[in-house]
Amino acid sequence: MKVRADIAKLLRQGVPQIQIVRQLHVAPLTVQKTREALRLPAPRSGRRFTYASLEEAFCQGAEPVDGGHVRWTGYRDKDNTPRVCYRQQPQAAPRVAFKLFHGREPVGKALPTCGVKGCIAGEHLADRPMRKANQRADALYDGIFGQSA
Repeated sequence: MKVRADIAKLLRQGVPQIQIVRQLHVAPLTVQKTREALRLPAPRSGRRFTYASLEEAFCQGAEPVDGGHVRWTGYRDKDNTPRVCYRQQPQAAPRVAFKLFHGREPVGKALPTCGVKGCIAGEHLADRPMRKANQRADALYDGIFGQSA
């Protein structure tokens, strides 16, 4: 059997098989066969893989792409919302990215301002007060210089 390096790496790190299935979008049998080919022990019940920090949990599912954007490749809930699971507490990935970058919880939703749908780069996210401040600044600019094109 040909062993996929990405699956092998996660298995060796102790990532649960179900998380590998969700993260890499592979069949459970593929992960199981890879584990068996590597002669790794069967998953044990009880406490699972944990991350040392919220940032580490976030980085596990975040993938940088061109232009400084970040897309989510990790776990998504049944509503397709990107989720970071840290200390058994799922949190919305955009909220985590905002908190990690700005050092505070967002007020309201953390939404991308870069125009790239689904981008979760912390520097590209704005919360409600930031969006309102930008709207006021745009209105002042338009008042001074006329409508922008």
